[in-house]
Amino acid sequence: MTDTSTKVNADHLARTAYLYVRQSSLYQVAHNTESTRRQYDLRGRAIALGWPSERIVVIDVDQGQSGASAADREGFQRLVADVSLNKAGIVLGLECSRLARNNADWHRLLQLCAFTNTLICDEDGLYDPSTINDRLLLGLKGTMSEAELYFIRARLQGGILAKAARGELRVRLPVGFVYDATGAVTLDPDAGVRGAIAHLFGTFAATGSALAVVKAFTREGLTFPHRHLGGPHSGELYWIALRHDNVLFTLHNPRYAGAYFYGRKRDVTNAEGRHRTLNKPRDEWTVLIPEAHEGYINFATFEANQTTLAANAVAHGENRRAGPAREGPALLQGLVICAKCGERMTIGYHRRDATTLVPSYACQRKGIASGTPSCQRVYGAGVDAAVAALVLEQLTPLAIEAAFQVAAELANRTIEADRIRRAGVERARYAAEAARRRYLAVDPTNRLVADTLEADWNHKLRELADEQDNYERSRDVAGAALDEEHQARIRALTTDLPALWNDPGTPMRERKRLIRLLVTDVTLFKSDEHITAHVRLSGGATHSIEVPRPLRAGESHATPQATIDAIEELLAEHPTDEAVTILNERGLLGGWGKPFTKPSLAQLCRNRGIADLRQRLRSAGMLTVGEIAVELDTTAQTIKIWRRQGLLTGRRTDGRGAFLYHPGQTRPPQRRSRSTNVTVSRDNESAANIRTTNDRTSQGGAV
Repeated sequence: MTDTSTKVNADHLARTAYLYVRQSSLYQVAHNTESTRRQYDLRGRAIALGWPSERIVVIDVDQGQSGASAADREGFQRLVADVSLNKAGIVLGLECSRLARNNADWHRLLQLCAFTNTLICDEDGLYDPSTINDRLLLGLKGTMSEAELYFIRARLQGGILAKAARGELRVRLPVGFVYDATGAVTLDPDAGVRGAIAHLFGTFAATGSALAVVKAFTREGLTFPHRHLGGPHSGELYWIALRHDNVLFTLHNPRYAGAYFYGRKRDVTNAEGRHRTLNKPRDEWTVLIPEAHEGYINFATFEANQTTLAANAVAHGENRRAGPAREGPALLQGLVICAKCGERMTIGYHRRDATTLVPSYACQRKGIASGTPSCQRVYGAGVDAAVAALVLEQLTPLAIEAAFQVAAELANRTIEADRIRRAGVERARYAAEAARRRYLAVDPTNRLVADTLEADWNHKLRELADEQDNYERSRDVAGAALDEEHQARIRALTTDLPALWNDPGTPMRERKRLIRLLVTDVTLFKSDEHITAHVRLSGGATHSIEVPRPLRAGESHATPQATIDAIEELLAEHPTDEAVTILNERGLLGGWGKPFTKPSLAQLCRNRGIADLRQRLRSAGMLTVGEIAVELDTTAQTIKIWRRQGLLTGRRTDGRGAFLYHPGQTRPPQRRSRSTNVTVSRDNESAANIRTTNDRTSQGGAV
């Protein structure tokens, strides 16, 4: 025992004695009672050193806390705070490992004790950290305490790793697996559980997206199994709606591929003592044993699923890739590359009318990052159609086989969903029957228990009725989807893949998945005349396609050049009204797709600088009615009369009866009336009113 006569003085006794009590786990608190009793017995040691019992503070709030860190130990933090405030005269602990198993925490306490002249006492002796010899000894004890923690963990971890390396370490199994009587891993005996998990993997294989799996389960009214991990219902099975995180957990878990693994994650503690769990790369896993037990898929399928999920996740990262096929009308989603800068092009949509979404591909990542204009924006409908035609041409030899596979997949998925729903009804029926047996087995005089069991039986009966209703409703929907008409339609489509592709009932997502089976990427370049698409197929072959550049908004409403040429030809011989009639008879339309009218044709001629018939005739030298009236020294009305009588020639120029007259014409000669012998002057039409001489005068009659 170390001599205490020179270490404890009045200054120490004037301050408080602190006794720190700790056990590393709640199991030790409950079962290692002897160690706890020895720690509390140090209170007598403090009394023996001169501290009164009322000035001894026992800190035991850290029971069940590990000494590896001080972050979560409230009692130790209080002890350090009181030592730093010079409130403590002595600190007592059974051994230094009770105070700290971390050298940083231990030496920080030693430094504070040395600065405030606070003593440290354990079961072996009394120490003064302000003296070099005691401080060296305490430092050595702290180092040994930290090393001891490492050795304890190493011994425990060594046994665990040895069993894990053989694949014999029992770990918690995901839903769908159980341990049999011999400790081997087998599939869950519940057919409903196995069916739900198998349907999840089948749906992911068909859709290629975890979110699409969730939507499919929701659309089909299916639930997914879970097990209670603790509590009074630990290990019991329950069913809830499938969530996105459930799908990802199932797809990422190698257990479902029949593989045993251990050490897939690691725990990291930061400077503040906060713990995080990180996923390690595949090559850093401690143990991975493929085909260790029966699984729902094989390991090759598991690897393919991981590749698909990684590609889907990268679609949201810095270097975007294809991502999962979605429902939008952009057929080349995630496959388009800009020919100018080599970056992936993003997708945008705009409405052509109230119901039609039109895709466009834009290279705008660098523009957004640097505030510069985007490289190019390409109208997508024409490119999509050209690439689809190329793919259908490549798939023609395999059209029948692919269509049969599609039909078989539709039938199998419907059958599988029906089987899962039927298993849910059987499960609800069994639960209702079990509740009935429990109710009938109870003593009828024990009304408190009987009422509870009766209520549980009624609840199970309602659940059974709901399950039966859902099953019947879903079966009717599924049956309607595959009735005789639809089956005949599928059989007809199996001989014509283009018809299956163009069928309105084929989801756009399935078209995209078919495209991705053959097309690696499509590089686009837009010029003033056309769009060039360089298509790289999965086998390495390349094809270049030229698509006409889509018309701009103004160009799309412009009158076709052929119609303009026809108008030029017609207006050389016909006035505007006749030209409109002929154009409409030929079925020629204006830029907005409407028949021509006289105002619209006149406006088009003004906009395009097209001369009408009047302008052409005037340019040829023909005269207006006023000009020819001056030339012939008569009135405009007389000119019109002469034209109607055929004495002058002219051309009609509009629908209102306006005429132009050929130049160089002369006055018509005077003509005698057939009913009179009086000469009527053509210059003065009023002379026609003079009475004619009676012909009988010439016959000798009296006047």
